[in-house]
Amino acid sequence: MTAATRAFVTGIGGQDGSYLAERLLDEGVEVHALAHAAEPLPRAPGVVLHRGDLTHVHEVRALLLDVAPDEIYNLAAVSSVARSWSEPELTAQVNGAAAVALLESALQLQEKTGKSVRFVQASSAEIFGEPASSPQDESTPIRPVNPYGAAKAYAHLMVDVYRHRDLHAVGAILYNHESPRRPAGFVTRKITSTVAAIVQGRAASLTLGNLDARRDWGWAPDYVDALVRAARAEHAHDYVVATGVGHSVREFVDAAFRRVGITDWGSLVTTDPEFVRPVDPTDLTGDATRARELLGWAPTVGFDELVGRMVDADLDR
Repeated sequence: MTAATRAFVTGIGGQDGSYLAERLLDEGVEVHALAHAAEPLPRAPGVVLHRGDLTHVHEVRALLLDVAPDEIYNLAAVSSVARSWSEPELTAQVNGAAAVALLESALQLQEKTGKSVRFVQASSAEIFGEPASSPQDESTPIRPVNPYGAAKAYAHLMVDVYRHRDLHAVGAILYNHESPRRPAGFVTRKITSTVAAIVQGRAASLTLGNLDARRDWGWAPDYVDALVRAARAEHAHDYVVATGVGHSVREFVDAAFRRVGITDWGSLVTTDPEFVRPVDPTDLTGDATRARELLGWAPTVGFDELVGRMVDADLDR
């Protein structure tokens, strides 16, 4: 990476996009971003913003060929598994077909300019569906069980197709990662914001779905670090990005209440079948050995501290 490096980021308005933009700008990278009209402006000043729709393939391709970035990070997605059940067609277009179109655009840019283009696709642990074993690594069979995972699986498989066409294409299989920037519609922010509201007398209880579902939760800026490392590695590979430690939703709730000094929280939490997804993997925990060995990557923030930082931020709000 040099001071002249130019990056192109999609999904700039999301949690990961905002952290990535800040990271790249701090390094002196010229950051261009594609943002949908409905997407919020990026937090990081200095981003060159281009309004557009990732599913408008020809317009995005023309933009990409004009900007001619060295690095491309595709973070744009219908990011909610729950929403993917209600809008499976849109999910397929954005998370699958549009990602593949961006891969093709990157290859066309590389062939046009004769310079290497680095492409990182934000994949997801949801591509593994209900895996037969835990933890999962890059060799785990891809068997998604929801529309979100199926669309991400298509894009992930196509990354390898383009890698075989000499594009430095990386599939970053991201496990759940959180921060105070996580939108309120996600269960983790629902937990931390409601716990804060209960302490401050603005809410009486917290209503959730399946408390026994287990996830591997990490700190979002750590996962952004893995994306950048993967883009700049000598060789392109797929990488599981995870902490290797699974926790249940119940444990997340417990950590959030403990942060505010409440240990006996049973009467403050209720469950409602309405919040249970049609098909929800019970245990997704990742083995990030390859990322550790080839990228020198490791998570820096533990589970309790991650939850605590989110609760603190919601208390401050």
